[in-house]
Amino acid sequence: VGVSPIVCAWIQSFNISGNNLPPNRGLERALEEGANSGFLNLSARKLKEYPRTASNYDLSDTVEADLSRNRLAEVPLEVCHLVALEMLNLYHNCIKTIPDTIINLQSLTSLNLSRNQLCALPASLCGLPLRVLIASNNKLVCIPEAIGQLRSLMELDVSCNEITALPRHIGRLKALRELNVRRNLLCVLPEDLAELPLVKFDFSCNKVSTIPVCYRKMSQLQSLQLENNPLQSPPAQICIKGKVHVFKYLSIEACRSDKMPDSLYLPVMERLSLSRPTTGSTEDIDQNKKQDTDSGVGSDNGDKRLSATESLESVDPQFTMRRKMEQLREELELMEQLRDSIESRLKVALPEDLGSSLMDGVVLCHLANHIRPRSVVSIHVPSPAVPKLSMAKCRRNVENFLDACRKMGVPELCLPHHILEEKGMIKVSVTVQALVDETSTKQALFT
Repeated sequence: VGVSPIVCAWIQSFNISGNNLPPNRGLERALEEGANSGFLNLSARKLKEYPRTASNYDLSDTVEADLSRNRLAEVPLEVCHLVALEMLNLYHNCIKTIPDTIINLQSLTSLNLSRNQLCALPASLCGLPLRVLIASNNKLVCIPEAIGQLRSLMELDVSCNEITALPRHIGRLKALRELNVRRNLLCVLPEDLAELPLVKFDFSCNKVSTIPVCYRKMSQLQSLQLENNPLQSPPAQICIKGKVHVFKYLSIEACRSDKMPDSLYLPVMERLSLSRPTTGSTEDIDQNKKQDTDSGVGSDNGDKRLSATESLESVDPQFTMRRKMEQLREELELMEQLRDSIESRLKVALPEDLGSSLMDGVVLCHLANHIRPRSVVSIHVPSPAVPKLSMAKCRRNVENFLDACRKMGVPELCLPHHILEEKGMIKVSVTVQALVDETSTKQALFT
């Protein structure tokens, strides 16, 4: 079949039959925009290698590079020469190794390596000023010991890998706020993590059986994900109740495991007998009794008189420990009672951290108004523009709540700082319960 000269000319003009294909106009445009803006976006272009035409553009000032969703088998060496780079996204490629030349990126603060085929992270990576390192969904079996050098690291995500243990020096990451080790093969959690200012910690879907008791010191922790672990301490029935209950359990365990000298474990009566002479004249014994009476022990008056409980505490540390455990259990019950009282009346689900959810006074004011409408006339509430109230407004809410309680005849009132500073949640619980009980009693009398 013959082809007209016009069609032949059209084919030749586009070089369809030759090896020199027409340039990808979209790719060229992205390179040009990258040179002009400092943001190089080469995402989702099915790239198997770095574009050769990139050398035609000045990309030396590139600050952010997105090469995600491509088919790169390695980190392009050209990228490792973009020394001004601050953010590098290599998500969802086929990368198996990271070249040591990545150390050239001394301005890099955020690196995303997730969904690749990495089996290891090079130590050179730990010489960068990273604040965010995401290496989830790879084939990592370990984290380099040099990770402790990343002193500015705030977020570390190595979830969905095959890591069996966390490195010893992970406790040196003093700036770390978020740690995600979900879906790995961890059996033990290092105690050094307790010293880090973690806000979010996810170790769900591992093989952890015990949470170290020192983790109760994680005062800044807001989110704790621990499901799908064979946990025995704390047991599952404690874990499903949330972070507050887990930490209370750890506090109780800490009291139990306090190490004391062997002599302190002697029976109480035996140590009582050791504290007095076993032999001696009647006068000596009478003198001892007189000294005891003078010191207040066994006497009926005097400011220095010791109670039976205090006497037991002074000679039996185990008794003191039992008392602390009982107090912690009572505190747990009161906190749960406080939560139930508020949630059942306001029909809301309060956050896991009950204290922080009450400290602005908003929920407590609504509770007072639920029990007696308009008992708190004005309530300061957060807004989308200002999601967190100032301390002055929080204080006004709290004082208005306490005034409402006082007017409703609540006999036991906590102080404002117990709510505002979360330092007296037991007293807050007693106040709320007294408010509920007082109004319930009055309603019963009127009916």
